[in-house]
Amino acid sequence: MKIAVEGCAHGQLEKIYECIETTQRRERIKIDLLICCGDFQSVRNHEDLGTMAVPEKYQHMCSFYKYYSGEKRAPILTLFIGGNHEASNYLQELPYGGWVAPNIYYLGRAGVVKFGDIRIGGMSGIYKPQDYLQGHWECLPYNQSSLRTVYHVRSLEVFRLCQLRNKIHVMLSHDWPRGITDYGDTNKLLKWKTFLKEDIESNRLGSVPAMQVLRTLKPDYWFAAHLHCQYAALVKHEDTEMETKFLALDKCLPKRKHLQILDIPSEYDGELCLRHDVEWLAILKNTNHLLSVRNMNCHMPGPGGHGRFDFSPTDEEKENVIRLLGSLVIKEESFVRTAPIHDPNARKVVPTVPILNPQTVALCEKLGIDDPVQVVMARTGRAMKQPHAAAPREGIRSTSSEENVSQVVSQSPSQTPMKSSRLSLLLPAPVTPSNEKSLQATSPETTTVPDTPESTMFYECRTPMSMGPKKTFKRRNMSNYTPDPDESVSTRSSSSFDDSPRSSKLPYRGYQ
Repeated sequence: MKIAVEGCAHGQLEKIYECIETTQRRERIKIDLLICCGDFQSVRNHEDLGTMAVPEKYQHMCSFYKYYSGEKRAPILTLFIGGNHEASNYLQELPYGGWVAPNIYYLGRAGVVKFGDIRIGGMSGIYKPQDYLQGHWECLPYNQSSLRTVYHVRSLEVFRLCQLRNKIHVMLSHDWPRGITDYGDTNKLLKWKTFLKEDIESNRLGSVPAMQVLRTLKPDYWFAAHLHCQYAALVKHEDTEMETKFLALDKCLPKRKHLQILDIPSEYDGELCLRHDVEWLAILKNTNHLLSVRNMNCHMPGPGGHGRFDFSPTDEEKENVIRLLGSLVIKEESFVRTAPIHDPNARKVVPTVPILNPQTVALCEKLGIDDPVQVVMARTGRAMKQPHAAAPREGIRSTSSEENVSQVVSQSPSQTPMKSSRLSLLLPAPVTPSNEKSLQATSPETTTVPDTPESTMFYECRTPMSMGPKKTFKRRNMSNYTPDPDESVSTRSSSSFDDSPRSSKLPYRGYQ
Protein backbone atom coordinates (compact mmCIF):
# COMPACT_ATOMS: atom_id res chain seq x y z
CA MET A 1 0.00 0.00 0.00
CA LYS A 2 1.28 3.47 -0.88
CA ILE A 3 -0.18 6.68 0.54
CA ALA A 4 0.54 10.17 -0.78
CA VAL A 5 0.34 13.07 1.68
CA GLU A 6 -0.20 16.62 0.41
CA GLY A 7 0.32 19.87 2.33
CA CYS A 8 -2.01 22.79 1.57
CA ALA A 9 -4.09 21.96 -1.49
CA HIS A 10 -5.56 25.45 -2.05
CA GLY A 11 -7.98 24.07 -4.62
CA GLN A 12 -5.25 22.88 -7.01
CA LEU A 13 -6.61 19.36 -7.37
CA GLU A 14 -5.78 19.03 -11.06
CA LYS A 15 -2.13 19.91 -10.44
CA ILE A 16 -1.87 17.58 -7.43
CA TYR A 17 -3.31 14.68 -9.40
CA GLU A 18 -0.91 15.47 -12.26
CA CYS A 19 2.03 15.27 -9.83
CA ILE A 20 0.81 11.92 -8.54
CA GLU A 21 0.30 10.57 -12.04
CA THR A 22 3.84 11.64 -13.02
CA THR A 23 5.25 10.03 -9.88
CA GLN A 24 3.42 6.76 -10.52
CA ARG A 25 4.64 6.62 -14.10
CA ARG A 26 8.23 7.48 -13.28
CA GLU A 27 8.57 5.28 -10.19
CA ARG A 28 6.40 2.49 -11.65
CA ILE A 29 4.24 2.42 -8.55
CA LYS A 30 0.55 2.68 -7.77
CA ILE A 31 -0.61 5.09 -5.08
CA ASP A 32 -3.72 3.88 -3.26
CA LEU A 33 -4.72 6.92 -1.21
CA LEU A 34 -4.15 10.68 -1.18
CA ILE A 35 -4.34 12.63 2.10
CA CYS A 36 -4.54 16.44 2.17
CA CYS A 37 -3.70 18.46 5.29
CA GLY A 38 -6.17 21.31 4.92
CA ASP A 39 -6.97 24.44 2.90
CA PHE A 40 -8.63 22.02 0.51
CA GLN A 41 -11.11 24.64 -0.79
CA SER A 42 -14.02 22.42 -1.79
CA VAL A 43 -15.73 25.28 -3.66
CA ARG A 44 -18.72 24.06 -5.68
CA ASN A 45 -20.04 27.33 -7.13
CA HIS A 46 -19.99 31.12 -6.75
CA GLU A 47 -22.06 30.97 -3.58
CA ASP A 48 -19.40 28.93 -1.81
CA LEU A 49 -16.76 31.54 -2.61
CA GLY A 50 -18.59 33.99 -0.36
CA THR A 51 -18.09 31.73 2.68
CA MET A 52 -14.28 31.67 2.41
CA ALA A 53 -12.49 33.89 4.91
CA VAL A 54 -10.14 35.44 2.34
CA PRO A 55 -10.17 38.82 0.55
CA GLU A 56 -12.35 38.84 -2.55
CA LYS A 57 -9.33 39.10 -4.85
CA TYR A 58 -8.21 35.65 -3.60
CA GLN A 59 -11.60 34.02 -4.12
CA HIS A 60 -10.99 31.76 -7.12
CA MET A 61 -12.98 28.75 -8.28
CA CYS A 62 -9.84 26.67 -8.87
CA SER A 63 -10.64 23.10 -9.96
CA PHE A 64 -12.65 21.29 -7.25
CA TYR A 65 -15.96 22.19 -8.92
CA LYS A 66 -15.09 19.93 -11.84
CA TYR A 67 -14.93 16.91 -9.53
CA TYR A 68 -18.10 17.94 -7.70
CA SER A 69 -20.11 18.33 -10.91
CA GLY A 70 -18.90 15.06 -12.41
CA GLU A 71 -17.01 16.72 -15.25
CA LYS A 72 -13.96 14.92 -13.85
CA ARG A 73 -13.47 12.10 -11.38
CA ALA A 74 -10.73 11.99 -8.78
CA PRO A 75 -8.30 9.35 -10.11
CA ILE A 76 -7.34 8.30 -6.58
CA LEU A 77 -9.30 8.03 -3.34
CA THR A 78 -8.75 11.37 -1.58
CA LEU A 79 -9.10 12.09 2.14
CA PHE A 80 -8.79 15.58 3.64
CA ILE A 81 -9.25 17.73 6.72
CA GLY A 82 -10.31 21.37 6.81
CA GLY A 83 -8.01 24.35 7.26
CA ASN A 84 -8.67 28.09 7.48
CA HIS A 85 -9.29 28.65 3.75
CA GLU A 86 -12.41 26.59 3.16
CA ALA A 87 -15.95 26.83 1.84
CA SER A 88 -17.24 26.63 5.40
CA ASN A 89 -20.90 26.39 4.43
CA TYR A 90 -20.22 23.12 2.59
CA LEU A 91 -18.05 21.59 5.31
CA GLN A 92 -20.65 22.50 7.94
CA GLU A 93 -23.06 20.17 6.13
CA LEU A 94 -20.75 17.29 7.14
CA PRO A 95 -19.65 17.83 10.76
CA TYR A 96 -18.92 14.10 11.15
CA GLY A 97 -17.42 13.66 7.70
CA GLY A 98 -18.72 12.57 4.33
CA TRP A 99 -18.19 12.59 0.58
CA VAL A 100 -17.82 16.10 -0.87
CA ALA A 101 -17.48 14.67 -4.38
CA PRO A 102 -17.16 11.18 -5.85
CA ASN A 103 -13.98 9.58 -4.47
CA ILE A 104 -13.19 12.62 -2.26
CA TYR A 105 -13.92 12.30 1.47
CA TYR A 106 -13.89 14.91 4.25
CA LEU A 107 -12.95 13.70 7.76
CA GLY A 108 -15.24 16.18 9.52
CA ARG A 109 -14.39 18.61 12.32
CA ALA A 110 -12.50 15.66 13.79
CA GLY A 111 -12.62 12.04 12.79
CA VAL A 112 -11.01 8.63 12.49
CA VAL A 113 -11.39 6.20 9.59
CA LYS A 114 -9.73 2.99 8.49
CA PHE A 115 -8.10 2.33 5.16
CA GLY A 116 -6.84 -1.20 4.95
CA ASP A 117 -5.55 -1.92 8.44
CA ILE A 118 -4.28 1.64 8.94
CA ARG A 119 -6.17 4.00 11.27
CA ILE A 120 -6.11 7.62 10.11
CA GLY A 121 -7.28 10.44 12.36
CA GLY A 122 -7.54 14.16 11.85
CA MET A 123 -8.64 17.46 13.36
CA SER A 124 -9.82 20.27 11.09
CA GLY A 125 -9.36 24.03 11.46
CA ILE A 126 -6.85 26.14 13.36
CA TYR A 127 -6.44 27.00 17.03
CA LYS A 128 -7.53 30.32 18.52
CA PRO A 129 -7.62 30.35 22.34
CA GLN A 130 -10.50 32.83 22.61
CA ASP A 131 -12.84 30.43 20.76
CA TYR A 132 -11.51 27.07 21.92
CA LEU A 133 -14.01 26.51 24.77
CA GLN A 134 -17.07 27.77 22.90
CA GLY A 135 -19.89 25.70 21.46
CA HIS A 136 -20.62 25.22 17.76
CA TRP A 137 -22.84 28.26 17.47
CA GLU A 138 -21.93 29.40 13.92
CA CYS A 139 -24.54 29.06 11.23
CA LEU A 140 -25.45 30.73 7.94
CA PRO A 141 -25.65 33.59 7.27
CA TYR A 142 -22.13 34.29 8.55
CA ASN A 143 -21.08 37.70 9.79
CA GLN A 144 -17.52 39.00 9.81
CA SER A 145 -16.89 37.22 13.11
CA SER A 146 -18.49 33.82 12.51
CA LEU A 147 -16.96 33.66 9.01
CA ARG A 148 -13.67 33.03 10.80
CA THR A 149 -14.60 31.44 14.10
CA VAL A 150 -16.48 28.66 12.29
CA TYR A 151 -13.18 26.95 11.43
CA HIS A 152 -11.56 27.39 14.84
CA VAL A 153 -10.78 24.19 16.77
CA ARG A 154 -13.11 23.49 19.71
CA SER A 155 -12.51 21.61 22.94
CA LEU A 156 -15.28 19.07 22.23
CA GLU A 157 -13.42 17.54 19.27
CA VAL A 158 -10.13 17.48 21.18
CA PHE A 159 -11.82 15.84 24.16
CA ARG A 160 -13.30 13.20 21.87
CA LEU A 161 -9.96 12.45 20.23
CA CYS A 162 -8.35 12.03 23.65
CA GLN A 163 -10.85 9.27 24.49
CA LEU A 164 -9.28 6.99 21.87
CA ARG A 165 -7.41 4.01 23.30
CA ASN A 166 -6.56 1.92 20.23
CA LYS A 167 -3.49 2.79 18.19
CA ILE A 168 -3.68 5.64 15.66
CA HIS A 169 -1.09 5.23 12.91
CA VAL A 170 -1.46 8.52 11.00
CA MET A 171 -2.76 11.80 12.44
CA LEU A 172 -3.47 15.03 10.56
CA SER A 173 -3.84 18.65 11.59
CA HIS A 174 -3.71 21.88 9.63
CA ASP A 175 -1.62 23.99 11.99
CA TRP A 176 1.41 22.64 13.82
CA PRO A 177 1.36 21.27 17.38
CA ARG A 178 2.62 23.86 19.89
CA GLY A 179 6.30 23.33 20.68
CA ILE A 180 7.00 20.95 17.78
CA THR A 181 9.96 23.15 16.82
CA ASP A 182 11.78 21.85 19.92
CA TYR A 183 12.19 18.50 18.17
CA GLY A 184 13.56 19.44 14.74
CA ASP A 185 16.07 21.68 12.96
CA THR A 186 14.72 25.08 13.97
CA ASN A 187 17.71 26.98 12.58
CA LYS A 188 16.97 25.66 9.13
CA LEU A 189 13.32 26.60 9.51
CA LEU A 190 14.21 30.18 10.46
CA LYS A 191 16.38 30.56 7.37
CA TRP A 192 13.23 29.98 5.34
CA LYS A 193 10.67 31.62 7.66
CA THR A 194 12.58 34.32 9.55
CA PHE A 195 9.40 36.03 10.79
CA LEU A 196 8.58 32.99 12.96
CA LYS A 197 11.52 33.60 15.29
CA GLU A 198 9.64 35.70 17.85
CA ASP A 199 6.74 33.24 18.11
CA ILE A 200 9.10 30.27 18.45
CA GLU A 201 11.19 31.93 21.16
CA SER A 202 8.08 32.92 23.13
CA ASN A 203 6.52 29.46 22.61
CA ARG A 204 3.48 30.83 20.80
CA LEU A 205 3.85 29.05 17.49
CA GLY A 206 1.25 26.39 16.80
CA SER A 207 -1.73 24.72 18.39
CA VAL A 208 -1.87 23.85 22.11
CA PRO A 209 -4.64 21.22 21.68
CA ALA A 210 -2.81 19.61 18.75
CA MET A 211 0.21 18.96 20.98
CA GLN A 212 -2.14 17.65 23.67
CA VAL A 213 -3.59 15.15 21.21
CA LEU A 214 -0.10 14.20 19.99
CA ARG A 215 1.05 13.50 23.55
CA THR A 216 -2.11 11.55 24.35
CA LEU A 217 -2.48 9.41 21.22
CA LYS A 218 1.22 9.03 20.38
CA PRO A 219 0.61 8.31 16.68
CA ASP A 220 3.38 6.97 14.46
CA TYR A 221 3.02 9.88 12.05
CA TRP A 222 1.72 13.41 12.34
CA PHE A 223 1.33 15.48 9.17
CA ALA A 224 0.49 19.19 9.01
CA ALA A 225 0.65 22.17 6.64
CA HIS A 226 -0.46 25.80 7.11
CA LEU A 227 2.92 27.59 7.23
CA HIS A 228 3.82 26.73 3.63
CA CYS A 229 7.17 25.12 4.26
CA GLN A 230 8.66 21.67 4.86
CA TYR A 231 9.71 20.87 8.41
CA ALA A 232 10.50 17.52 10.03
CA ALA A 233 10.70 16.62 13.70
CA LEU A 234 10.97 13.49 15.83
CA VAL A 235 9.07 13.43 19.13
CA LYS A 236 10.11 10.77 21.62
CA HIS A 237 7.46 10.13 24.25
CA GLU A 238 8.50 9.92 27.89
CA ASP A 239 8.36 6.62 29.81
CA THR A 240 7.84 4.68 26.59
CA GLU A 241 9.72 3.66 23.46
CA MET A 242 7.10 5.25 21.23
CA GLU A 243 8.00 7.96 18.75
CA THR A 244 5.97 10.30 16.57
CA LYS A 245 7.42 11.34 13.24
CA PHE A 246 6.19 14.85 12.44
CA LEU A 247 6.32 16.31 8.97
CA ALA A 248 4.90 19.62 7.77
CA LEU A 249 4.50 20.03 4.03
CA ASP A 250 4.38 23.01 1.69
CA LYS A 251 1.60 24.13 -0.62
CA CYS A 252 1.21 22.99 -4.21
CA LEU A 253 3.51 25.30 -6.13
CA PRO A 254 6.42 24.67 -8.54
CA LYS A 255 9.64 23.48 -6.89
CA ARG A 256 8.07 23.27 -3.43
CA LYS A 257 8.19 20.22 -1.16
CA HIS A 258 4.46 19.59 -0.94
CA LEU A 259 4.04 15.84 -1.55
CA GLN A 260 5.24 12.89 0.55
CA ILE A 261 4.90 9.18 -0.24
CA LEU A 262 4.47 6.52 2.47
CA ASP A 263 5.19 2.90 1.59
CA ILE A 264 3.30 0.46 3.83
CA PRO A 265 3.97 -3.32 3.73
CA SER A 266 1.40 -5.33 1.80
CA GLU A 267 0.53 -7.54 4.78
CA TYR A 268 -1.27 -4.52 6.24
CA ASP A 269 -3.26 -3.72 3.11
CA GLY A 270 -6.42 -5.29 4.45
CA GLU A 271 -9.54 -4.18 2.63
CA LEU A 272 -8.44 -1.20 0.54
CA CYS A 273 -11.57 0.85 0.98
CA LEU A 274 -12.69 3.54 3.38
CA ARG A 275 -14.41 2.25 6.52
CA HIS A 276 -15.89 3.80 9.63
CA ASP A 277 -13.88 3.37 12.81
CA VAL A 278 -16.03 1.66 15.44
CA GLU A 279 -14.22 3.15 18.42
CA TRP A 280 -14.59 6.68 17.08
CA LEU A 281 -18.30 6.32 16.30
CA ALA A 282 -18.91 4.91 19.78
CA ILE A 283 -17.16 7.94 21.26
CA LEU A 284 -19.38 10.26 19.19
CA LYS A 285 -22.43 8.46 20.54
CA ASN A 286 -21.17 8.46 24.14
CA THR A 287 -20.37 12.19 24.11
CA ASN A 288 -23.34 13.49 22.15
CA HIS A 289 -24.77 15.10 25.32
CA LEU A 290 -21.65 17.28 25.57
CA LEU A 291 -22.46 19.09 22.31
CA SER A 292 -23.14 22.78 22.87
CA VAL A 293 -24.34 25.30 20.29
CA ARG A 294 -24.12 28.31 22.58
CA ASN A 295 -21.82 31.27 22.03
CA MET A 296 -20.22 30.85 25.43
CA ASN A 297 -17.50 28.83 27.10
CA CYS A 298 -18.33 25.26 28.09
CA HIS A 299 -15.96 22.91 29.89
CA MET A 300 -15.51 19.21 29.32
CA PRO A 301 -15.94 16.80 32.26
CA GLY A 302 -12.94 15.63 34.23
CA PRO A 303 -11.89 13.77 37.38
CA GLY A 304 -13.51 15.00 40.58
CA GLY A 305 -16.89 15.68 39.01
CA HIS A 306 -20.19 13.96 39.69
CA GLY A 307 -20.61 12.26 36.32
CA ARG A 308 -18.75 10.17 33.81
CA PHE A 309 -15.57 11.70 32.43
CA ASP A 310 -13.96 8.72 30.66
CA PHE A 311 -15.94 8.01 27.50
CA SER A 312 -13.66 5.39 25.98
CA PRO A 313 -16.18 2.83 24.68
CA THR A 314 -16.62 -0.63 26.10
CA ASP A 315 -16.77 -3.73 23.90
CA GLU A 316 -20.55 -3.74 24.33
CA GLU A 317 -20.82 -0.13 23.15
CA LYS A 318 -18.70 -0.92 20.10
CA GLU A 319 -20.83 -3.95 19.24
CA ASN A 320 -23.92 -1.77 19.51
CA VAL A 321 -22.48 0.65 16.94
CA ILE A 322 -21.81 -2.22 14.54
CA ARG A 323 -25.42 -3.37 14.92
CA LEU A 324 -26.75 0.13 14.30
CA LEU A 325 -24.67 0.70 11.15
CA GLY A 326 -24.88 -2.77 9.67
CA SER A 327 -21.90 -2.17 7.39
CA LEU A 328 -18.79 -0.16 8.25
CA VAL A 329 -17.86 0.48 4.61
CA ILE A 330 -18.28 4.15 3.69
CA LYS A 331 -19.96 3.79 0.33
CA GLU A 332 -19.41 6.42 -2.32
CA GLU A 333 -23.01 5.95 -3.46
CA SER A 334 -24.13 7.99 -0.43
CA PHE A 335 -22.73 11.16 -2.03
CA VAL A 336 -25.38 13.70 -3.04
CA ARG A 337 -24.97 17.06 -4.77
CA THR A 338 -26.70 19.33 -2.29
CA ALA A 339 -25.98 22.58 -4.17
CA PRO A 340 -26.06 23.59 -7.84
CA ILE A 341 -22.97 22.92 -9.91
CA HIS A 342 -20.83 25.82 -11.06
CA ASP A 343 -22.31 28.14 -13.67
CA PRO A 344 -19.76 30.76 -14.82
CA ASN A 345 -22.61 33.06 -15.82
CA ALA A 346 -24.46 32.83 -12.53
CA ARG A 347 -24.76 35.87 -10.30
CA LYS A 348 -22.64 35.70 -7.17
CA VAL A 349 -24.92 35.39 -4.15
CA VAL A 350 -23.81 34.78 -0.58
CA PRO A 351 -25.75 31.82 0.91
CA THR A 352 -27.97 32.54 3.91
CA VAL A 353 -29.61 29.18 4.70
CA PRO A 354 -27.75 25.93 5.51
CA ILE A 355 -28.51 22.85 3.44
CA LEU A 356 -29.57 19.50 4.86
CA ASN A 357 -27.06 16.86 3.77
CA PRO A 358 -28.51 13.33 3.54
CA GLN A 359 -25.17 11.81 4.57
CA THR A 360 -25.27 13.61 7.91
CA VAL A 361 -28.97 12.87 8.34
CA ALA A 362 -28.41 9.13 7.83
CA LEU A 363 -25.44 8.90 10.23
CA CYS A 364 -27.14 10.94 12.95
CA GLU A 365 -30.27 8.84 12.79
CA LYS A 366 -28.40 5.55 12.95
CA LEU A 367 -26.20 6.58 15.88
CA GLY A 368 -28.76 8.76 17.66
CA ILE A 369 -26.53 11.85 17.65
CA ASP A 370 -27.18 15.50 16.80
CA ASP A 371 -26.11 17.63 13.85
CA PRO A 372 -24.90 20.94 15.39
CA VAL A 373 -26.33 23.04 12.57
CA GLN A 374 -29.74 21.39 12.85
CA VAL A 375 -29.75 22.09 16.59
CA VAL A 376 -28.92 25.77 15.98
CA MET A 377 -31.69 26.01 13.39
CA ALA A 378 -34.20 24.30 15.68
CA ARG A 379 -33.40 26.70 18.51
CA THR A 380 -34.04 29.70 16.27
CA GLY A 381 -37.16 28.21 14.67
CA ARG A 382 -35.68 28.27 11.18
CA ALA A 383 -35.93 25.55 8.53
CA MET A 384 -32.98 24.09 6.68
CA LYS A 385 -32.83 24.07 2.92
CA GLN A 386 -33.48 20.81 1.09
CA PRO A 387 -30.70 19.42 -1.17
CA HIS A 388 -30.54 20.76 -4.69
CA ALA A 389 -32.38 18.44 -7.08
CA ALA A 390 -31.86 20.13 -10.43
CA ALA A 391 -31.06 18.03 -13.48
CA PRO A 392 -27.33 17.51 -14.07
CA ARG A 393 -25.55 19.42 -16.79
CA GLU A 394 -25.68 17.78 -20.20
CA GLY A 395 -22.95 15.18 -20.61
CA ILE A 396 -22.33 14.83 -16.87
CA ARG A 397 -23.32 11.60 -15.19
CA SER A 398 -25.63 11.89 -12.23
CA THR A 399 -24.89 9.96 -9.05
CA SER A 400 -27.27 7.17 -8.21
CA SER A 401 -27.88 8.51 -4.73
CA GLU A 402 -29.29 11.76 -6.10
CA GLU A 403 -32.28 9.84 -7.36
CA ASN A 404 -33.16 9.00 -3.77
CA VAL A 405 -32.55 12.41 -2.18
CA SER A 406 -36.19 13.00 -1.33
CA GLN A 407 -36.46 9.54 0.22
CA VAL A 408 -33.44 10.05 2.48
CA VAL A 409 -34.43 13.57 3.53
CA SER A 410 -38.02 12.57 4.22
CA GLN A 411 -36.76 10.14 6.83
CA SER A 412 -35.25 12.96 8.91
CA PRO A 413 -37.34 14.55 11.63
CA SER A 414 -38.78 17.97 10.86
CA GLN A 415 -37.11 19.25 13.99
CA THR A 416 -33.92 17.98 15.55
CA PRO A 417 -34.64 16.71 19.09
CA MET A 418 -32.84 18.67 21.79
CA LYS A 419 -30.26 16.82 23.83
CA SER A 420 -31.11 16.21 27.49
CA SER A 421 2.00 -8.41 14.24
CA ARG A 422 4.06 -5.07 14.20
CA LEU A 423 3.40 -2.48 11.60
CA SER A 424 6.23 -1.02 9.53
CA LEU A 425 5.50 2.22 7.71
CA LEU A 426 8.22 2.60 5.11
CA LEU A 427 9.32 5.43 2.87
CA PRO A 428 10.96 5.02 -0.52
CA ALA A 429 14.74 4.88 -0.52
CA PRO A 430 16.50 8.26 -0.83
CA VAL A 431 17.88 9.39 -4.15
CA THR A 432 21.43 8.11 -4.72
CA PRO A 433 24.11 9.56 -7.02
CA SER A 434 23.59 6.66 -9.41
CA ASN A 435 19.97 7.50 -10.12
CA GLU A 436 19.83 11.22 -9.33
CA LYS A 437 20.55 12.31 -12.88
CA SER A 438 17.84 10.17 -14.42
CA LEU A 439 15.27 11.38 -11.90
CA GLN A 440 16.05 15.00 -12.60
CA ALA A 441 15.30 14.45 -16.24
CA THR A 442 11.62 13.93 -15.53
CA SER A 443 8.95 15.89 -13.73
CA PRO A 444 8.14 16.32 -10.91
CA GLU A 445 11.66 16.55 -9.38
CA THR A 446 12.80 14.32 -6.54
CA THR A 447 15.17 15.56 -3.87
CA THR A 448 16.38 14.54 -0.43
CA VAL A 449 16.71 16.46 2.79
CA PRO A 450 19.91 15.07 4.35
CA ASP A 451 20.02 17.44 7.32
CA THR A 452 16.61 16.56 8.72
CA PRO A 453 15.99 13.58 11.02
CA GLU A 454 14.43 11.53 8.26
CA SER A 455 15.53 10.18 4.92
CA THR A 456 12.58 10.76 2.66
CA MET A 457 11.51 11.50 -0.86
CA PHE A 458 9.73 14.74 -1.69
CA TYR A 459 7.95 15.35 -4.94
CA GLU A 460 8.19 18.92 -6.16
CA CYS A 461 5.38 20.09 -8.37
CA ARG A 462 6.47 21.10 -11.86
CA THR A 463 3.05 21.13 -13.44
CA PRO A 464 2.28 24.02 -15.80
CA MET A 465 1.33 27.25 -14.06
CA SER A 466 -0.44 30.14 -15.72
CA MET A 467 1.94 33.01 -16.46
CA GLY A 468 0.92 36.53 -15.56
CA PRO A 469 2.13 39.71 -13.88
CA LYS A 470 4.17 39.15 -10.74
CA LYS A 471 2.08 39.44 -7.59
CA THR A 472 3.13 40.44 -4.12
CA PHE A 473 1.64 38.16 -1.50
CA LYS A 474 1.11 39.26 2.07
CA ARG A 475 2.14 36.99 4.88
CA ARG A 476 -1.44 36.37 5.93
CA ASN A 477 -0.43 33.32 7.93
CA MET A 478 1.32 35.56 10.46
CA SER A 479 -2.04 36.72 11.80
CA ASN A 480 -2.94 33.15 12.67
CA TYR A 481 -0.22 33.16 15.31
CA THR A 482 -0.55 36.71 16.61
CA PRO A 483 -0.16 36.49 20.39
CA ASP A 484 -3.42 36.65 22.29
CA PRO A 485 -3.27 38.33 25.70
CA ASP A 486 -5.71 35.86 27.26
CA GLU A 487 -3.81 32.74 26.16
CA SER A 488 -2.46 30.58 28.92
CA VAL A 489 1.32 30.71 29.35
CA SER A 490 1.48 27.11 30.46
CA THR A 491 1.26 25.47 27.08
CA ARG A 492 3.23 22.28 27.54
CA SER A 493 1.65 20.95 30.71
CA SER A 494 0.61 17.32 30.78
CA SER A 495 -2.77 16.42 29.37
CA SER A 496 -5.72 16.55 31.73
CA PHE A 497 -7.08 13.51 30.00
CA ASP A 498 -6.03 9.92 30.41
CA ASP A 499 -2.51 9.41 29.06
CA SER A 500 -2.32 5.67 29.49
CA PRO A 501 0.18 3.80 27.28
CA ARG A 502 -1.02 2.62 23.90
CA SER A 503 0.22 -0.42 22.03
CA SER A 504 3.91 -1.14 21.64
CA LYS A 505 6.16 1.05 19.53
CA LEU A 506 5.75 0.71 15.79
CA PRO A 507 9.15 0.61 14.08
CA TYR A 508 10.03 3.13 11.41
CA ARG A 509 12.88 2.42 9.07
CA GLY A 510 12.67 5.65 7.07
CA TYR A 511 14.27 7.73 9.83
CA GLN A 512 18.02 7.14 10.16
